[in-house]
Amino acid sequence: MRISEPMDRTQGVPMSTETKAKNTRLVTLAITTALASTMLSGCNAKVAPSAAYSAAKAQVALEKGKSSQAVSHAEAAVLATPRDAYTRTLLANAYLESGRFLSAVTTFAEAIELGDTAPRTVISYALAQTALGDQSGALATLERWETSLDSADFGLAVALAGRPQQGVHVLGNALRSGQNTAKVRQNLAYTYALMGDWRSARLMAAEDVPADQVGARLAQWAAMIRPEQYLTRVANLLGVMPSADPGQPTMLALANHPAVEQLAAESAAQDYPAPQPVSDFAFAAELPAQSEAPAEYEAGDAALADAGLAQLTAVTAVSGTRFVSKEVVQSVPAPRTASRARVAPRVAGTVAQAFAPETEAAKQAGFEFVGGDHNVQLGSYFSMSDAQAAWKQFQKRYPELANAEKQITKARVNGKIYYRVAATGFAKSSARAMCSMVKGKGAGCIAYAASNPLPGTINKDVRVAAR
Repeated sequence: MRISEPMDRTQGVPMSTETKAKNTRLVTLAITTALASTMLSGCNAKVAPSAAYSAAKAQVALEKGKSSQAVSHAEAAVLATPRDAYTRTLLANAYLESGRFLSAVTTFAEAIELGDTAPRTVISYALAQTALGDQSGALATLERWETSLDSADFGLAVALAGRPQQGVHVLGNALRSGQNTAKVRQNLAYTYALMGDWRSARLMAAEDVPADQVGARLAQWAAMIRPEQYLTRVANLLGVMPSADPGQPTMLALANHPAVEQLAAESAAQDYPAPQPVSDFAFAAELPAQSEAPAEYEAGDAALADAGLAQLTAVTAVSGTRFVSKEVVQSVPAPRTASRARVAPRVAGTVAQAFAPETEAAKQAGFEFVGGDHNVQLGSYFSMSDAQAAWKQFQKRYPELANAEKQITKARVNGKIYYRVAATGFAKSSARAMCSMVKGKGAGCIAYAASNPLPGTINKDVRVAAR
């Protein structure tokens, strides 16, 4: 039986060779397209995890001491949200736990650039710089943020960065001002050792270490006291093992993920002259704004959180990142368990002695108000009226503010307007002492120089100031 030629259905005549070739190509294209669609569907089925999911996994891994897994998950979180300060800080802490100090320095610097200027982030950054031998960089970091750092942390960090004499001075003042805690005492003992004053180191260490263990403790310090052992000292302090570090992956570099504003500026720069540089830095340590003024103070009042990130993602519900400024030595004689939590070391207690509540409490506490050039921010609110009302409550809560002058400034942080309430006229040391006391009572506080307003402040010349 003879097979007839294919017919052109529209014309009723046999198809030409050209037409048959064309149809063959169409069929081939249709099959290829179908295969491609199937392949793409398979690819889309495996969606990259969200930033929140990866960050939560990284946090859990850190808590379990699985630093390599923590790094992998944290890198995925940063890749998903490259301009998020929280995930950058999480990744930096994961690098720190892995002993990858070079990557940690890069990532902490980027987190600070994005706005995370929380004290623990700054201290971690300075310690990582010290571990790399960048003492000048570490000292510059510490000096820049000195007024917002706890004395116990600042004193030890500056000593490790090569200034033990300054560390002894800071820690000694903290001890005399009422911060008589094991953390301060043992940090001071270690700082004496770094300075070569072994007699004072032994006396101070004996305050908390059993007599039969003091010698061993000093011998441990002496084994890593040489100037070139900066990496060993920091690694021992953090309880990590230094590892080979190729540096942060290029694809995660903040420079490769510019903000929308940066892209727009680069485009506009082709046609218009570059404007004068304006700081676009958002201060992340904004005290959480309250919807209304605080009620009468009670012992359990925690209306103001400690200075931290202004806005955290949902993953912050998971326990916080590791705070590296733990005690140099263990708080003996409590025994240590085998399953020590490496990610959340104990933070020393609050100020041992409360300031006297009398009307002259500020004078008794040693606060200096005359001619002072430092301020203490106590709260942040969404309206001027709430900020005004809050000042009265702060004066009731802290009698030390009886002679202080209030200042309310307007600020814009992450697109939101805040009204910051601050007490002014402190001497530098007094501002630090006041903040230590406020934080010791569970509230938030930021000390800063009046000549250097907090980032985000607008209309710097317009403020409300009164007693």
